Amino acid sequence: MPGGSQELYANLHREISGKLFTVTVLDRNAGFARRVYSSCPETYPVSGTKPMAQGAWTDQVIVRGETFVANSVAEFAPYFADYAVIETLGCASALNVPVGQDQVIGTVNVLDVAGFFTPERVRHCEHVIAERLTDVIAVMTAEQASL
Repeated sequence: MPGGSQELYANLHREISGKLFTVTVLDRNAGFARRVYSSCPETYPVSGTKPMAQGAWTDQVIVRGETFVANSVAEFAPYFADYAVIETLGCASALNVPVGQDQVIGTVNVLDVAGFFTPERVRHCEHVIAERLTDVIAVMTAEQASL
C-alpha cells in the first residue's frame, strides 16, 4: 500500500475521529496483541503489547468478530486493566472494531468522552473500516508476519 501502514491508520483516525485511536494486531501463537498504531504514543507506544486474556470481551470481539461498544468507564473497566489511565486521557467510552475475514487478525480501537458512541457513530466507524478493509487486512497481515 502506498504510504504504508502508518499513513493508512492515520487516515482512518482522521475519518473516524476519537481522542485516543489505536490499532492492534494479534499474535495468537504467543497469546498477545501488539499495538501497531497509536495517536498517543507517549502513553500507548507502538509495539506495546497486552495479553489476549480469555473472557467476555475476547469472546465477543476476537472469537465472534463483533464490535464492542462501551459508553462509560463502568462498562469497559471490567475488560480493560488500564481503565484508570484511559480516564486520565479524558476518555470514558470505547469502541473496538474487529478486523479480518475468516478470522480476526486485529482491532481498530477508538476512545472518546462518555456517551460518544451513538449507534450512528458506531455505524460510521464500521463503514469507514469496511470501505478500506482490503488495505487494512493487507497491512495488518504484513505487521503480523513481522511479529
